[in-house]
Amino acid sequence: MIKIYTLSGYEEVGKNMTAVEYNGEVVIIDMGIRLDRVLIHEDVNIQQFPTKELQKLGAIPDDSPIRNKKVVAIAFTHGHLDHIGAVGKLAPHYPDVPIYGTPYTIKLAKSEVKSEQYFEVKNPMYETEYGEIVQVSENLAIEFVQITHSVPQAAIVVVHTPEGAVVHTGDFKFDNNNPLGERPDYDRLKELGKEGVKVLIPESTRVAEPTKTPSEAVAQMLLEDFFLYEGMESDGLIATTFASHIARLQELIWIASKMGRQAVLVGRSLAKYTGIAKQLGLIKMKGAKAVRSPNAVRKVLKEVSQARENYLLIVTGHQGEPGAVLTRMANGELYDIGKRDTVVFSAGTIPNPLNRAQRYVLETKLRMRGVRMIKDLHVSGHASREDHRYLLRILNPENIVPGHGDFRMLTHYAELAEEEGYLIGRDVFVSRNGYTVEIK
Repeated sequence: MIKIYTLSGYEEVGKNMTAVEYNGEVVIIDMGIRLDRVLIHEDVNIQQFPTKELQKLGAIPDDSPIRNKKVVAIAFTHGHLDHIGAVGKLAPHYPDVPIYGTPYTIKLAKSEVKSEQYFEVKNPMYETEYGEIVQVSENLAIEFVQITHSVPQAAIVVVHTPEGAVVHTGDFKFDNNNPLGERPDYDRLKELGKEGVKVLIPESTRVAEPTKTPSEAVAQMLLEDFFLYEGMESDGLIATTFASHIARLQELIWIASKMGRQAVLVGRSLAKYTGIAKQLGLIKMKGAKAVRSPNAVRKVLKEVSQARENYLLIVTGHQGEPGAVLTRMANGELYDIGKRDTVVFSAGTIPNPLNRAQRYVLETKLRMRGVRMIKDLHVSGHASREDHRYLLRILNPENIVPGHGDFRMLTHYAELAEEEGYLIGRDVFVSRNGYTVEIK
């Protein structure tokens, strides 16, 4: 029997954590945080918060259902904080259990662990290659299959058991024109379908959207179409996007160069994510600079404000998060933002009430200052309905446990599964945080 512990991320978008058990042995997939519960964002260090406080706020998963189990491995799908942000808090519950992920993901996880203030994380961390199958116990092996998302080196995690494969998609979309050159490994996914998939655990965030999610190349065109056309006249240019979206940041750096401006990335998380990407050769920072310390931020923004036409500022704060650079600008700090400035949002609003409210407040403040705003120069990193339909058809799983979404999203996935011949309660299981699905 295979047990799927739907620990967290099954009633919300965030703090993802799943565990797969076969014959008493457990593989954990992801250890995420839910940023909006603590009013923090990519720029704030969660490792400064005590675990009890984070649990009380519902910001990190409750792993008590598996705390006394024999955990043989921890696998990370990709480097977003809602998938790796709780590693410093939860990995110490499983001392010496190895953690696996692609190189970019593991380097980000190490960065989280390094800043942990309450625990010493002793788990060994291993960088794995796509296609590599790691034997983690006599019965269980894990594999990382290449997929595309809005962060480099995302992977579908496969747990191989004697009863068949358990496939956890993480966050994904089928991007066939990714500017970083990454491409989904369709051949391996088709092979897995033929070998036999016992359980599919797919993300559900955008499954209700009746389309296929466009390629990141479309976002590239949207940005170029705006910034590089003849009527584009503005003194101050400020763009904001996800700090981990390396392909998008590369595009903005390239646009700045094309316009004869210098790209200046402002914010701790932007410096962190691009720094690690640069180490791995995933981004070219030629002509651009990233600043992170409060003093450096103040100094560079003062310089930029005196010659706005020479720079493209790339800042944190696309969700209107308190403390982020753009929010502070809108509050009248750091930089005198106003009628001479154009702010470009190259990010969607994360679908929860707090984010929507914060973004509304930010936009209102910017409008009151006379700022010109350009929104939605963005495409999602999440699979839409037709991406999901294709994955179902090539994997042909025996059972499905939808994840990474609120209850409405999970039921939308169940509806799609029923369209494809599955049945809720028979081979599609809509679960909740803290529940266990038994696959007999």
